[in-house]
Amino acid sequence: MNEESVGIVETKYLHISEPIVLESGKTLEEVSVAYETYGELNKEKSNAILICHALTGDAHAAGWHEGDKKPGWWDIVIGPGKALDSEKYFIICSNVLGGCKGTTGPSSINPKTGNPYGLNFPVVTIGDMVNVQKKLIDSLGINQLFAVIGGSMGGMQVLQWMVYYPKMMKKAMPIATTGSSSPQQIAFNDVGRQAIIADPDWNKGNYYETDKLPVNGLSLARMIAHITYLSDESMDIKFGRGLQDKDEITYDLSVDFQVESYLKHQGEVFVKRFDANSYLIITKAVDYFDLSIKGSLIDGLKNVEAKTELVSVDSDWLYPTEQSTELLNALKANNVEASFSEIKSNFGHDAFLLEKGQLNHMISKFLSDNIVEDIMIEQIATIRGNVSIQYAAKLMLDKHVTHIPVVTDEYKLIGIVTSWDLSKSIATGANQLKDIMTTTVKYCHAHESIEDVARQMRKFDISCLPVVDEDMKVLGLITTDQISNLLS
Repeated sequence: MNEESVGIVETKYLHISEPIVLESGKTLEEVSVAYETYGELNKEKSNAILICHALTGDAHAAGWHEGDKKPGWWDIVIGPGKALDSEKYFIICSNVLGGCKGTTGPSSINPKTGNPYGLNFPVVTIGDMVNVQKKLIDSLGINQLFAVIGGSMGGMQVLQWMVYYPKMMKKAMPIATTGSSSPQQIAFNDVGRQAIIADPDWNKGNYYETDKLPVNGLSLARMIAHITYLSDESMDIKFGRGLQDKDEITYDLSVDFQVESYLKHQGEVFVKRFDANSYLIITKAVDYFDLSIKGSLIDGLKNVEAKTELVSVDSDWLYPTEQSTELLNALKANNVEASFSEIKSNFGHDAFLLEKGQLNHMISKFLSDNIVEDIMIEQIATIRGNVSIQYAAKLMLDKHVTHIPVVTDEYKLIGIVTSWDLSKSIATGANQLKDIMTTTVKYCHAHESIEDVARQMRKFDISCLPVVDEDMKVLGLITTDQISNLLS
C-alpha cells in the first residue's frame, strides 16, 4: 500500500426485504447487495459517484482487503490524489444482481427452499441490475449522484442509469461500451455459455452440493472471452510466436505457444473466483441489452439529461469506437451535452482497466470541468417577503441553513435573508422580513463556470449565491463550502 491508496477496506451489505419485480415479470422475494464505499459523503450529499463494474468484476474497486496480494480492480484511478479522489468524492461500487461476490445470484440460498438457487435463479437484465443499485443509493440517503462511471458492462449500466433515472446524476461517463449488444458480441457470449453447459460437471446447474464443479467449461468460457479483451497487436507484442518451455514445436496436441499457456492460466485462475451459473446469467443480461426503441438510439436516449463523456479505446474490437460515436450522435440529436474521448492503446478492450495515465487525465478533466448546475443545491428553502421575522428564524433553524432566498409567488428572486440579518433585527426592533432582507441580491446562472462564480464571491465577500434562470426564478443555491470542496 502507499499514500495514494484508500487503505484497508471492508465490503458492506444491504438487505432488501421487499420483493424485487424483474423486467421478465419474475420476482425475487429478497435481495442482498454487496458494496464498498471510499471517502466521506459531504453534508449536502452532493459528492457521491457510483462506479459500475464489468462482467466479472465486483464491489471491491479500490483499496485492500486483509491478506490481499493486490488491490481492487480500479485502484489505478480511485484514491487520494487520483481522478476519483477519495478525499473529495464519496465513491460507491456494488456487486451486480446475479453476481457471485456477495450480491444475490444463482449461488445464493433460495429462501423458499433453503438450497442454492442454481438455474431457479431468474434471468436478469442490465435494467434489473440498475434498479437494485438505485435501491442501494436510496438507502444511503442520496437524492442525486454527482456522476456514474463504468466500463464495458459497467458502461451499459451507466447508460441504463441515464435512461431510467435521468435526474439522478449530474454527469455520466460510459467507457468502452455500446448502446446495444451486436450479433458478434452475442455470439462470443453464447459460445462461452455453451462451453459451460457442455461440461458434464455442470449437471444442469445443480453442482453446488456435489464434489465436482464445471471448471473445464467455465475455464474455456473465460479463455474465449479473454481473447476478445485483447488486441492482435498486444498479443503479438506480449507473446509473438514464442514457445512455452521448449526450444522447438512438438508436432502434437500439447501446449506449444506462450499464448496458449497464458490463456490456460487465465482460465484456471478464473474458476477459483467465479461461479459458472453467474457467468451464464450475467452474459445473458449483456446479450439482452438494447437501449434503442424500434431500432432508434435517438428515441431510446430521448430523456437523457446528464452531461456525458463517452470514452472508447482505439484498439478495442469487442466494443469498437464506432459504437461510442453512434451513442454520441444520438445524444447530441437529443440536445444532450455530450463529448467524446478515445484512449490510445494497444491493450485492446482491457485498456479501460490498464491505461492509468490516460484514464486519470480523462476522468479528472471531466469531473472538474464544472458549471454551477453541476454542484448547486437544488432542494432549498424559500420564503415570501410578507412573513414575520420569527417565521423566517424558525424556518432557518428547522432547515439548518444560514441563507434563504426571498421569492414571489412565482418563485422569482426579490431578496435574500441571512442569519446575520436576523441578528440585526433584534437591534433594530424590526418585525417583518421585508424590513431586514437584502434586496440588492447578487446571483448567478446555472450555466456559469465554477471559477467565474468563485471569483465573484471572493470579490464581494459572499458565502452564498442564489442560482436563477433567465426569468429570475430560483433554481437553487451555491456556497463557498461547495466550491472549496470541489476545488481543493
